[in-house]
Amino acid sequence: MRAFVRVAETGTFTKAAIALNTATGAVSRSVKELEAHLGVRLMTRTTRKLSLTSAGEQYLARAMRILAEIADAEQVLAADHADINGTLHIQSFVSIAQHYVLPSIARYRELYPGVEFELKMAQAMPDLYDGKTDMAVVAVQSLPDSEYSATRLGSTFSVLCASPSYVARHGAPALPQDLSRHECLLLSNPTFADNQWLLEGPEGSVVKEVRGAVKVNIAETLTVAIRQGMGIGLLPVHAALEGLQDGTLVRLLPEYTLQNRDIYALFPSHRYMETKTRAWLDFLKAYFSDALASDHALLKSLTEASFADTRWNNVVPLVCGTAQALTTASDLRIRQTA
Repeated sequence: MRAFVRVAETGTFTKAAIALNTATGAVSRSVKELEAHLGVRLMTRTTRKLSLTSAGEQYLARAMRILAEIADAEQVLAADHADINGTLHIQSFVSIAQHYVLPSIARYRELYPGVEFELKMAQAMPDLYDGKTDMAVVAVQSLPDSEYSATRLGSTFSVLCASPSYVARHGAPALPQDLSRHECLLLSNPTFADNQWLLEGPEGSVVKEVRGAVKVNIAETLTVAIRQGMGIGLLPVHAALEGLQDGTLVRLLPEYTLQNRDIYALFPSHRYMETKTRAWLDFLKAYFSDALASDHALLKSLTEASFADTRWNNVVPLVCGTAQALTTASDLRIRQTA
């Protein structure tokens, strides 16, 4: 559309190309594609003259109005963004905040240094009607009935992990029911029962009740306990990746994911959303989409690498920054029983 308008205004493809800072052939192709899309001829071309058809004149008038409206909208948006400043008050669960919200704040402030943040972290559903909070970021199985407005940012899940030393001593579960014979480390979560693990696998959902002598409420703390060989625990993907990369953790029952949940941005529904909050929400949607996709792709890659060809290899090499060797749970079980 923009190429067509420029040609009509300048009278030649060459002058239009100069105005658009592109090649003459690109402008010509754009106009031909537009005519093919509309199914009508917009211009008649001769070696000496270029003129609009009747349909072209009608389309030109509408196209110019549309492009003018787009230019106005862009100017308004640019003015709004130039004025983005103030303080955003955010609440979030601890683990989500550390791995996603804080890094997103760092990136956001590079774009809008005039915006300051106050981030409150807790392991409970937030109260957005405290008169101060602008938004909360939570990971839940389902949203409770409330007057909050919600925007879904993505979805994630947890995986079962243990240390190589634990698996060497106790073996690895082959099926979910085997978990009853293991020491399980419990993670207190505001949206799931801590001793009922919901596994999603090839045969559907399985709820397994587990026991454990140790319970914590922060995923990063649980990671420390698992690395110490204290038992098997379920970790959010983002909390497990570092240990899976450096070999201090192994993934168990890799065909299963646990505690699948959605991540939402919540905000009071009755409150007018200020420009700084709207811009922050738009940024979060893009940031979480990229970050979650990257983490899940890395988990898949690590899992495939560590469990490939276990019948023939006792140790699968895994290169992550420096050369590391990650011993799989299956290999450890083979070596223990050999």
